[in-house]
Amino acid sequence: MKPCRECKHEISEQAMSCPHCGVPYPAKDKWDGWGFEYKSKTKLFGLPLLHISFKYRPTRKPVPAKGIVAIGQFACGIFTLSQFGVGVVSVSQFTIAGFALAQFGVAYSLVAQMGIYIYEGHGQFVRSLKDLIQML
Repeated sequence: MKPCRECKHEISEQAMSCPHCGVPYPAKDKWDGWGFEYKSKTKLFGLPLLHISFKYRPTRKPVPAKGIVAIGQFACGIFTLSQFGVGVVSVSQFTIAGFALAQFGVAYSLVAQMGIYIYEGHGQFVRSLKDLIQML
């Protein structure tokens, strides 16, 4: 048994929430959300070399992965592997990138199911930005 970090009532160390105040994981000294997050200590240009994040804060806001290599549901970096990504090189479901492999993408050069490109694009429904502007 341990004291709840919020209300200080004695609770089980395995409790998912405090029966008195409702705080999640009350036996943990510090708790900052659900999921998994890893940041490498090595930094380049002020960004972690690797940031992996599949995490949500207690407010249920997602924690985006931000790094040279960013992996997560939401990611921003030089190389991204994500569901929603912004990067120089991105493999994502939805992305804005320099070079992209995506289901839906906007990029300088891309391979996508649906996308808009500036220089080169391949895929099922892919159009150049130049062609779209000319259609207007």
